[in-house]
Amino acid sequence: MTIQQINKVEQTLNALHLDAKKDIFRVGKGIAKSIFRPIQPIDFENVYMPISKQQGQDIRQLIIENNCQQIVEFGTSFGISTIYLADAAQQTGGKVVTTELLESKAQKALKNIEAAGLQAYVDVRIGDAMKTLKEEVTPIDFLFLDGWKNLYLPLFQMLAPRFHESTLIYADNMDMAGTAPYADYILKNNMKYASKFVHQGKGVLTQVIT
Repeated sequence: MTIQQINKVEQTLNALHLDAKKDIFRVGKGIAKSIFRPIQPIDFENVYMPISKQQGQDIRQLIIENNCQQIVEFGTSFGISTIYLADAAQQTGGKVVTTELLESKAQKALKNIEAAGLQAYVDVRIGDAMKTLKEEVTPIDFLFLDGWKNLYLPLFQMLAPRFHESTLIYADNMDMAGTAPYADYILKNNMKYASKFVHQGKGVLTQVIT
């Protein structure tokens, strides 16, 4: 990577993180709707809700250090996490397959990924992840879970046949409602998965050990 490429990525990420910090009001509006009915993905159509800079930097370094090439992301949103993943993939010679339920968010993510100069390393799929990732057969080196929380476990189980010994899985927002079934599953299956809470409990990092 050239200095120019590095600067392009970092400038894009800094701008997006700054926008995300201004997004608190829209997050509140989305959550407020749960008073009247269950929260739905569409409630957060215009909301970032990204990983932190520290998370992004740590995940990027984790992928590079483990030479992960086949990377899958559940929950593209506006593409902040995708850019960290794609920047790592660029350095390992890999590729990111990412999926987003809402087309409007996916289109914005595509523009942000292009602004970072990383479009060649990303395959953005629009729709239900249980469908967009169902037909894949490529082994997964790194899985990032950051979409609708009650889908963590079913998606993990659907993709498990594509895991191999040393596959890494990072699940974000483990402090949010809906992630408990996933946490229970991976922590109880400690003969197959080695898991630990990271980033002050916000994430869980899991490695396949058998």
